[in-house]
Amino acid sequence: MITTLYNWASVAATPFLPLFLQARMRAGKEDPARLRERMGWSDLPRPEGALVWLHAASVGETMSSLVLIEKILEENPAVSILLTTGTVTSADMAAKRLPPRAIHQYCPVDVPRWVGRFLDHWRPDAALWIESEIWPTLVQRTKRAGIPMALVNARLSQRSKERWAKARNTFRSLVSAFSVVLCQTEEGAESFRMFGIHQAESVGNLKFSAPALPVDADELAALRGCIGKRPVWLAASTHPGEEELVLETHTRLRSSFPGLLTIIVPRHPSRALEIETILKARIPAVARRTVDKLIGDEVELYIADTLGELGLFYALTPVAYIGGGMGTLGGHNPIEPAQQNTAILYGPDRGNFTTVAKQLEDAGAAQVVSDARALSDAVSTLLSNHDECTRRSDVAATVAKQNSGIVDVVMERLRPLLPSTAGDRK
Repeated sequence: MITTLYNWASVAATPFLPLFLQARMRAGKEDPARLRERMGWSDLPRPEGALVWLHAASVGETMSSLVLIEKILEENPAVSILLTTGTVTSADMAAKRLPPRAIHQYCPVDVPRWVGRFLDHWRPDAALWIESEIWPTLVQRTKRAGIPMALVNARLSQRSKERWAKARNTFRSLVSAFSVVLCQTEEGAESFRMFGIHQAESVGNLKFSAPALPVDADELAALRGCIGKRPVWLAASTHPGEEELVLETHTRLRSSFPGLLTIIVPRHPSRALEIETILKARIPAVARRTVDKLIGDEVELYIADTLGELGLFYALTPVAYIGGGMGTLGGHNPIEPAQQNTAILYGPDRGNFTTVAKQLEDAGAAQVVSDARALSDAVSTLLSNHDECTRRSDVAATVAKQNSGIVDVVMERLRPLLPSTAGDRK
């Protein structure tokens, strides 16, 4: 019943969706040159031979998919890859990092006509959905077309479980379309099985196998030259409210650590001016990377408001606080700083990475901080104790490396679904 109502509503909304997309485009959330892709059109031809389609919602899921894409292409020389995502930032990442024989398109908006147009054009031989973004029409139409589907790196947040508990039959109907459901954790697999998805199994978090974030060696050398021996720490992927916490921490520590430099990489760089205003109200010595590429001696707080440079700042700093964990957002990926040998701090809510966080915490590589005072104490300890900081960062890197083979387990489960020869769906 719910799926039927959803389908009716999406059909009724279709005439108005171009206006919606235009509004998103004006807000910078759509690519004007590729808006037609959101309606299922494409200016690119379908590659000859077999085609595997991966859908990844945004940047995090795209990062997870890259290592899987490389594995599929390596094992299947006659296969091409279609990667779809829904955000401009993920499209930018795909343009920079997709290998040959892999192309990117924006995912069509989830209405029958546009989804049908998309599937008719691309005719994929298999579909792999990364993590948790499930669009009902896209799932139903893909299943109806007889395309085998797998849900990879699947997870259900507590919020999602509570929401789907009110529509249990709908969830079971949608996810049953996936013949393979590979979950990040055993707890996650059990959550799927409670909804009647008995094919769910735990294989580990594919993000462990994702390549380390790119680091421009020249930029890293230039920034290290600017900073010299100044004490420095990083606040990464911050959200509204967390910059105040970072500012409070910096204010507490600046007298104990002369020359202290705090670098902030906001989750959404478009907030840079807002963050600059907040910081300057307390400490005027603030700079933004889009304005001042290098860091002057007088700068105390540096906002890295660029895209694609998070790896650079993890490599630059010995200590990183990972944002998104002070409220109910579930936190952000701690594997990325672990891969860069960075000591890790984050807030109490790490629901998006429960098992990863437990592995890091049990190994002594990560620490939970609950407020500005706890964050100040933790940063102070790590900046003043080089041996302890190095021990934690080394352990973090070890945990990341020990789990990096998860992509091989994923591939073992996916091989029966994947085409190995060309021309399966002409």
